[in-house]
Amino acid sequence: MSTPKHTCLKLQVQNSTTPNRPEPVFVKGTWYPTRFDLLITSAQDSWTCHATEEEVEERAAQWDQKVSEYVDLAEKYLGFQQPGSVYGFADAGNVTCKKVAICVNHIGHWIVLIKENIVLEVSKVKKTLLWWLLKENIVLELSWTFEKEGTKLEWRWKCQPSPNSKKTTADILDFLLDANIRLSEEVVNKTQSFDRLKVEAEKCFAQSEKLSKEKEEFESEIFAKFVAVLNSKKAKLRELRDKLSRQGTGKKIAEDEEEEDQSSDKTVSYDESDEELPKKHAGTSKDVPVSKGRGRKRK
Repeated sequence: MSTPKHTCLKLQVQNSTTPNRPEPVFVKGTWYPTRFDLLITSAQDSWTCHATEEEVEERAAQWDQKVSEYVDLAEKYLGFQQPGSVYGFADAGNVTCKKVAICVNHIGHWIVLIKENIVLEVSKVKKTLLWWLLKENIVLELSWTFEKEGTKLEWRWKCQPSPNSKKTTADILDFLLDANIRLSEEVVNKTQSFDRLKVEAEKCFAQSEKLSKEKEEFESEIFAKFVAVLNSKKAKLRELRDKLSRQGTGKKIAEDEEEEDQSSDKTVSYDESDEELPKKHAGTSKDVPVSKGRGRKRK
């Protein structure tokens, strides 16, 4: 069997006992999977509502709901006051009173007999007693409204006068006191936890500030070293570039001299070949026979 849940709701409602002004009522709910119990007190009077499994099942069927959904929705509206919902706690129109009260005054004994809401005999000076008798036996309806698919609906449950009003009120007060103690302890624990977290946060903040300063110092130092290394690299690169430039100039001069040498060599060889050509032609001319002239002879 699952453990029931408990809730307590304070409402400002008008009821038949105080029609001219609203009064606070406390509604304690005990919620089971398929049923629920309500204890209601106004500090002076108390009522009870015991929703059985059969009643809850019947109500859920009327609203086309599962039993668990019906109970959960009732717990939602009777466990915490919902904004937009209209709560009521009014006379159900069903007064059943079977009490006889004997009033004593200086005139004598007066008997007030009420049976099925009919006053049989009453003293004129004891109207307050009559109202007390009626009030003790009025059946009230606890109602609340909610919206479903754009339609405003209302649920009502009849609450019977408590057979033991003092015990009902005491049960509600005990629950509220226990809840207050639990909440106070929780507040104390939360406060202590908050204080611890605050101290830890301050330590973390101080450590963060320290790390931030160390980071700035480290970055400044690293950047300074990096700039020095970068400048030395630049100087080295300039030196190498100048060296390469000088080497390139010397190489170019050497290449130019080599080209000049090569061109002079070509000129010399060309002259030598020119000198050899006449000799070669002279050598070949000896072999050619001398031709006789064909011109006229002079007379």
